[in-house]
Amino acid sequence: MTDTLTYNAEGLERQPLAVFTEKAYLDYSMYVILDRALPYVGDGLKPVQRRILYAMSELGLSAAAKFKKSARTVGDVLGKFHPHGDSACYEAMVLMAQPFSYRYPLIDGQGNWGSPDNPKSFAAMRYTESRLTPYAELLLGELDQGTVDWQPNFDGTLEEPKLLPARLPNLLLNGASGIAVGMATDIPSHNLREVARACIHLLDHPDATVADLNVHVPGPDFATAGEVITTPAELLKIYETGSGSLRQRARYEVEQGDVIITALPYQVSGERLMEQIAAQFNTKKLPMIEDFRDESDHEFPTRLVIVPRSNRVDIERLMLHLFATTDLERSYRVNMNLVAGNGRPRVMDLQEILSEWLTFRTATVRRRLEHRLGKVLDQLHLLEGLLTAYLNIDEVIRIIRTQDEPKPVLIERLVALSDTQAEYVLNTRLRQLARLEEMKIRGEQAELATERDQLQGILGDEGRLKHLIRDEIIADAAKYGDARRSPLVARTAAAALNETEVSPSEPVTVVLSEKGWVRAAKGHEIDAVALSYRSGDQFLTAARLRSNQIAVFLDSTGRSYCLPAHTLPSARGQGEPLTGRLDPPKGANFVAVLGEAPQTRLLLASDAGYGFIVRMEELYAKPKGGKAVLALPAGARVLPPMPIPDLLNPRLAAVTNSGHLLVFPVADLPEMSRGKGNKIIAIPAAKGGDWQDWVVALAVVREGGSLIIASGKRTFTLKPADLGLYQDERGRRGKPLPRGFQRVEELTTE
Repeated sequence: MTDTLTYNAEGLERQPLAVFTEKAYLDYSMYVILDRALPYVGDGLKPVQRRILYAMSELGLSAAAKFKKSARTVGDVLGKFHPHGDSACYEAMVLMAQPFSYRYPLIDGQGNWGSPDNPKSFAAMRYTESRLTPYAELLLGELDQGTVDWQPNFDGTLEEPKLLPARLPNLLLNGASGIAVGMATDIPSHNLREVARACIHLLDHPDATVADLNVHVPGPDFATAGEVITTPAELLKIYETGSGSLRQRARYEVEQGDVIITALPYQVSGERLMEQIAAQFNTKKLPMIEDFRDESDHEFPTRLVIVPRSNRVDIERLMLHLFATTDLERSYRVNMNLVAGNGRPRVMDLQEILSEWLTFRTATVRRRLEHRLGKVLDQLHLLEGLLTAYLNIDEVIRIIRTQDEPKPVLIERLVALSDTQAEYVLNTRLRQLARLEEMKIRGEQAELATERDQLQGILGDEGRLKHLIRDEIIADAAKYGDARRSPLVARTAAAALNETEVSPSEPVTVVLSEKGWVRAAKGHEIDAVALSYRSGDQFLTAARLRSNQIAVFLDSTGRSYCLPAHTLPSARGQGEPLTGRLDPPKGANFVAVLGEAPQTRLLLASDAGYGFIVRMEELYAKPKGGKAVLALPAGARVLPPMPIPDLLNPRLAAVTNSGHLLVFPVADLPEMSRGKGNKIIAIPAAKGGDWQDWVVALAVVREGGSLIIASGKRTFTLKPADLGLYQDERGRRGKPLPRGFQRVEELTTE
């Protein structure tokens, strides 16, 4: 690749705009990824968080110190280490102080630091006060022991640590979230004791798998006490891949028939949750709830009360609906993307994260021991010189009294003294030197020599070094650990109640007019014929059902459509056309409305003499286009659907316009979900495209029942014995009725 960098006559650098913008964008991207958005595996912190903690430690704001104004801390952070916006810095500080945001808060806040209902409702930094928590000691306690590298601050006047010497994997304990350029991170928090056990197991078994570590770290532990309901298999997959999603659900208990919600999922606002329930309640989508209220206070931080309408309400089903439709159950993305020990960002699994951290911790402890060993060796060296001076005290005093430059003379006369030792002897006060006792010096030398041997032994033995790290992890877990806050529980998947289940159950009569206008009147005692209709329109049919049921409409092409009964317009007006909600084929008109229970069996038939049995639930369809149910022969029409009562050996009576009647068992007709059906009664073949004969009426007759035939103003009753004369096999022509009753208008039974 040729070098695109050139210089003009004035010596100014020149390069193509594309090259410059590409490099500038990549530089910016890497800055955002490494120095702003992603945490480092060692201390689990982003630069702004690290600088806040370091600035507070420099201000002496330990857990035992007095609180200081947060503005003081923010000022130091911005002025010395982090020249960015004060609001962003303060928000990062607030997050580390909120016990409902951080599993193990790093800052102890005094004043208004926000609430679970509104985490951003914290007071301005001039009002709040802060100091470090005891847990922060795990990150800062070894900072002055030579454990980390230092770098100049932004203006080169001070030095700041590149990272903090974390004694436990804070990355997993408090988690992290951030959005960089082209990548993001979402790491959930975990329990300190569980993570410590996993670290110890990995120290003892370096070849441990993610599944082995999952025994010790079974799942995340959020700052709130909601239940983690993701299955163990899914959690293991998240830890093996470093990505996935998990779910947390609110905890509740039943108290005197009322539902008491005692814990919410992470980052869920109780106020927002009550608004979601209220929205459903106000739109009458929660008829099983009588009341709901928030009784949270200082004694019970989370206490949301839901009052069922009666003791017959299925509370478990109600809660599953609320879990599915509100923030009582939340899903959280997991993407364990972080900056590894080599300074490169990547997604890691649980074993890689803990291994990387243990590598970091081992290097940190080694540096701490080496730093202490250096201090011990230096002190031993000085004590050796001091002992030499003590043994030659008179000569030392004489040289100091007589020489203008006593240091080189001391080194010359007392050959065992080094330059450093001589300087130390000269800086020792004569009063102290006179009181020095040989035994004390030799006692201190012995103690330091023992410590030196211990340090050198640990540094020279990897096994002893691991054992030291192990003991420190155990001690820190005992000191700072606590019980799991978010239980791991396998639960039934949440499912929202369908629209019919959550609607009020009231008796309604759905009225359909000949022109296809529909309306719903309250009650079943409605005279639908007497209702007011539009000019040129009149009553066609009606169905009695409950307001939480589905109304099924059938058109002249054999298609069925569904609409919830409670969504239909009131009968106080003239209704609205079904074509406004449904999309029937061009030229089709609606011929029937049904409101039977889903398992009800119906007879669907055409006047061409074909039909079948279908269950009501098979007629349910998507609202707009509906679904084809009854296939019609050319020129045939749909007959009104007829419910099949649950009777013993019912028979079907079919009569044609020519007066032929056929009776046969209903069981001879097939049960289907759609189609043309089987032949009910034989119809003469059509001539010239017009049917010469067709079915005019159908009726289901119970065993031992009679059939009433209406012809004009006259009626004729066929007794059970008479019906036997017309019984034959399905699909036959039937027998003609008596003269005068061959123009049948209606069939009824008794």
